[in-house]
Amino acid sequence: MEYRRLGNSDVQVSLIGLGTMTWGEQNTESDAHAQIDYALERGVTLIDAAEMYPVPPRPETQGLTERYIGTWLAKNQARRDSIVLATKIAGPARQPHNPRHIRGEGNQFDRKNLTEALEGSLARLQTDYVDLYQLHWPDRSTTTFGRGAYPWVDDAYTVPIEETLSVLADFVKAGKVRHIGVSNETPWGVAQFLRAAEKLGLPRIVSIQNPYSLVNRTFETGLSEFTHREGVGLLAYSPMAFGWLSGKYEGGARPEGARITLFERFARYSKPQSIEAISRYVALAKRHELSPAQLALVFVNSRPFTTSNLIGATSIAQLKENIASVDVKLSPEILAEIDALHDRQPNPAP
Repeated sequence: MEYRRLGNSDVQVSLIGLGTMTWGEQNTESDAHAQIDYALERGVTLIDAAEMYPVPPRPETQGLTERYIGTWLAKNQARRDSIVLATKIAGPARQPHNPRHIRGEGNQFDRKNLTEALEGSLARLQTDYVDLYQLHWPDRSTTTFGRGAYPWVDDAYTVPIEETLSVLADFVKAGKVRHIGVSNETPWGVAQFLRAAEKLGLPRIVSIQNPYSLVNRTFETGLSEFTHREGVGLLAYSPMAFGWLSGKYEGGARPEGARITLFERFARYSKPQSIEAISRYVALAKRHELSPAQLALVFVNSRPFTTSNLIGATSIAQLKENIASVDVKLSPEILAEIDALHDRQPNPAP
């Protein structure tokens, strides 16, 4: 396993991070525990969760992912310091697919909601602190979850970033949070958090968890410079584009139990232009005798701005293949072919 520094902090995290959003929906508690055990054996240290998980979000299952991690921690208390545990607070319901069952539609990043969310996560996780606490999506309306253009709307009210950061700073001071990060954020948002930290002498964000994959390289345009110059590392989610880049949906296939088979709502990567581009990457992988899944993951691993590549698996076999991507390197020739395909059809699934 390779390890990289988490932003400008003193924490090292594994290049492969264990994503958990299927735990409680597609995976049982015993599945979750088996995945944690195997991942730790292979050197994975970062486990990423969210109060909203599992996905798709439903009132009946909300919080199960954190609960499954919590029951593992309860049985493995001596190993708590060996993992970097991350979770997230859900934001306000500003888009149709945002959940409305978590503290209601007014779930904004003020002291009341932040405190309630953190205490709930700590209770479910059965721990006194989290290593990384993240804002799952911005308090304001902006380009999140596949929205291609800034919406140009005026929200009735958004909690000022300085206020939110001040509350998070209190969590750090109390020892309940070690570091803070953002997710599904924009360059403007990252800049505002950094400016507020400098202005008020508050903790800096150390990470940004945004989508990044062969079919969504938008991070490279405006955000990657922050990782280089400001020490805000990328935790890349959806590196396999909800499994599409594994090639298992090629030709219209819908394998039993697969996410796209089970949940029609996941349409972010299933647009015609996305499917067309994905097929080209799958063909490229096969031409070079690589598995399509590993081509997709190794590409994300190879980026200088990637701090950790958050993989998700519903079986141990998938988990093994995903983690093994750290042992594969792409030749300059393959990387050039990838860039050529990207130039031909850039970011078909933002």
